[in-house]
Amino acid sequence: MRKAAVVLLFVLLTGCSTPSSPPAFTDARALADAATTATTTGGSAKFATDVAVGSVRSKGQGQARFGAGGMSQVMTTDFIGEPMELRLLAGKLYAKVPEGSRDEVGAGKPWVLVAADGSDPFSQVLGGSLTQLAAQNDPAHTLGEIRTAGTIVSSERTQLDGVAAEHYRVDLDLARLGPDLPAGLPPESAGRLGKFPVELWLDDAHRPVQIVLDLTPILQGSDARITTRYSDWGTPVDVQPPPPGEVG
Repeated sequence: MRKAAVVLLFVLLTGCSTPSSPPAFTDARALADAATTATTTGGSAKFATDVAVGSVRSKGQGQARFGAGGMSQVMTTDFIGEPMELRLLAGKLYAKVPEGSRDEVGAGKPWVLVAADGSDPFSQVLGGSLTQLAAQNDPAHTLGEIRTAGTIVSSERTQLDGVAAEHYRVDLDLARLGPDLPAGLPPESAGRLGKFPVELWLDDAHRPVQIVLDLTPILQGSDARITTRYSDWGTPVDVQPPPPGEVG
């Protein structure tokens, strides 16, 4: 009698359970298109970055607006070993110079306009790195690469910090990306590496909640990853350029 009751309970429980549905996307282009649209619709979010190369680690956090015209953001990073604020608006990147260096690179003013190909001393030293760092915070950057050269190699429904998410592992064919390679890789990396792994987590609205670029294949013998987390989608954010009189 007891055995029959156990069997009946098992049948009832398994009969009532609903198997989880598979992730929404099997095609990389469809995945990228949906996530890009969801990012623009989401409008704004907070983000946190973690760049880890061996024992060297750099972190940052900020907030951003997303739209058809691109990303605007304000963030604080310890990329140079001490806190630095960056602001990106209308394609212009501003950096708040550490106080002890302002006379050298900012004409005594707290902010400088940074460019990857800039001729000023600050841009010549850090322009390329800071420009790449700011661009990497925009999910549209990685999603565009997935759309152009991605192949989904695995997917699953899972949880991230206790919240339901779809997890995708994607290989990027570097030869199909042209000169715009992930994480600032030099063009010769395409022929040497072939493929580059990316992981992407989406929430139920297909908005990115985490993107991981695995740089380990490049720096063989050393673990290296760039992780960007997104949260508080739709929360109003305030991104303003520095006062013109404070830009050197």
